Amino acid sequence: MCDWRAFPRSRKGAILAIVGLLAAVLAAYWPALRGGPLWDDDAHITIPDLQSARGLWRIWFELGATKQYYPVLHSAFWLQHRLWGDAMFGYHLTNILFHVVATILMAAILRRLGVMGFNLAALIFALHPVCVESVAWISEEKNTLSAVFYLSAVLVYLRFDEKRRIRIYGIAFILFILALLSKSVTSTLPAALLVIFSWKRGRLSWRSDVLPLVPWFVLGAGAGLFTAWIERHYIGAQGTAFDLTLPQRCLLAGRAIWFYATKLCFPFRLAFIYPRWELNAHDLWAYSGTVSIAAVFTVLWLFRGRARGTLAGILFYCGTLFPALGFFNVYPFIFSYVADHFQYLASFGIITLLAAGVTLGIYRLSSRTRWMGQTLLAFLVLALAAMSWRECLNYRDARTLYLTTLERNPNCWLAYTNLGVILATEGHLTEAIADYQRSLQIQPNYADTHYNLGNALSKKGLFREAIGEYVEAINLRPNDAAIHENLGVTLAAAGRTSEAVAQYLNALKLQPDYPDAHYNLANAMIRIGQLQEAIVHYRDGLRLNPTSSKAHNNLGIALARSGRPTEAVAEFEKAIKIAPSDSEAEFNLGFTFASMGRLPEAVEHYRVALRLKPDDANIHYSLGDALQGLGLLDEAKSQFNEADRLAARTPSK
Repeated sequence: MCDWRAFPRSRKGAILAIVGLLAAVLAAYWPALRGGPLWDDDAHITIPDLQSARGLWRIWFELGATKQYYPVLHSAFWLQHRLWGDAMFGYHLTNILFHVVATILMAAILRRLGVMGFNLAALIFALHPVCVESVAWISEEKNTLSAVFYLSAVLVYLRFDEKRRIRIYGIAFILFILALLSKSVTSTLPAALLVIFSWKRGRLSWRSDVLPLVPWFVLGAGAGLFTAWIERHYIGAQGTAFDLTLPQRCLLAGRAIWFYATKLCFPFRLAFIYPRWELNAHDLWAYSGTVSIAAVFTVLWLFRGRARGTLAGILFYCGTLFPALGFFNVYPFIFSYVADHFQYLASFGIITLLAAGVTLGIYRLSSRTRWMGQTLLAFLVLALAAMSWRECLNYRDARTLYLTTLERNPNCWLAYTNLGVILATEGHLTEAIADYQRSLQIQPNYADTHYNLGNALSKKGLFREAIGEYVEAINLRPNDAAIHENLGVTLAAAGRTSEAVAQYLNALKLQPDYPDAHYNLANAMIRIGQLQEAIVHYRDGLRLNPTSSKAHNNLGIALARSGRPTEAVAEFEKAIKIAPSDSEAEFNLGFTFASMGRLPEAVEHYRVALRLKPDDANIHYSLGDALQGLGLLDEAKSQFNEADRLAARTPSK
């Protein structure tokens, strides 16, 4: 039987152990390797605007360029995009490999500290289904990558603690910075080191233990506060959903700690989104979780001489969880106060305690019965691997994930909203509208649901209903430029052009570098006869997005109507260069040449337009007119006849 206390002493044995671990993790996470993008993965996988070398610079030095300011993480995504583009397999494999590396580092740290059962602890962590959310969801590479830097920093700092060399200290500090820039929850690392030293030595020395970590505490606190500010001002972790009193936050913290510990020990019915708890600060029983946590710490402190290891493990667990316990607002609190990925790092504490306790218990058995305990452990590890494999199946695609979420949390309004987005993208607007409406029945105050419902209603031509949803979304989130812009589009489609102009202007006031708002405002300006203003906004939009063939085409139309045909020709040619199959731009270029008296060139572009759109009566007529001007009367007559035939076949509107 396997000796859970042992570690391969030879290099060959260590390599075999690592290969075996990798094989076990790949087997458990095999369904995730074939998974597609989920929820906010598209916002984490490097977007086109950031895929260049300048995009990498923006990742580091421009707030708001990425969803969260984790530049090391997004640099990793940037590099991966260079390697395999949008192929999901590469991202999933990378995340799994980071998880394996974190597991190996965990085993190395526990072995260095002399923790019994460190191999078992590492194996449980590697295969535990609670980790599936972090490993199978590409966005949570922030967990696995930051864990690699975090654990590397711990390992190097332990060496510094022995050698006391400044070079080793510097390497550990750099690794800590890289961890913070991958995910700021790693700010708890210096406190974790003090817990380790207190456990090992029985006391802390200010000079040798605390003082070297003061810069780490300062940097970690700064990173945590900065992330809290980003969550509030860039991601939206503010509003009534986050207005919790201090008693409510204490209540939440106690309940969350027990929830996470329970899921670690009994990982059944895991959910991507758990129900959002009601926090009744006036219900004394609701504080039982917080009071019991305080009682546990009190007892462990009183018996710390005999239970120092247990106290250290639980301190590490609760301390590492602290940033996610409710004392700081994070955006996911809008739909749930807990998530499996919040305890990825913290789980080391409880898993290590359990593994050490179980290993000690087994080796206190007689030699005749010890094999039974080891066999049970082997079955436990296999069961965890099987549960992780089964949980990974839920992460194959977004639809499966949300349907499973609703099965386990039927009132998950966000799952209904996200299912609606999937259905709308597939063109199933009626079904999407139904899901949005179900979501709003549960949670009527979520701006994104109103916004998405407005989009679906607008696409179905239900403009009045769509406008109502956009207005409701703006009431909930008045500073969202996209909502104002889409409301403008719907108002314009409903014939309310002046109101549309006001919404486009609102969008540009909130976000001046919004190319779609410039483009749609210019279109509206043309409708109300303000050609010069339209030209200005077309040019502003093209400065921000020079690859829009429609904007070049419409700018050409505005310039032609303003008596500037030479400039119009240049814009039509740009539109054709971007979209060679654009029959409208070809026709407009031909029409402009005709108006300039350049009939041969007009005929050339009319013919191209006809090859692209042979059943357009207007193109046939215009070509006939140009041919007639060139004296090619027979050919012109043929084009006029074809135009009449097509016009007669086309039903009048």
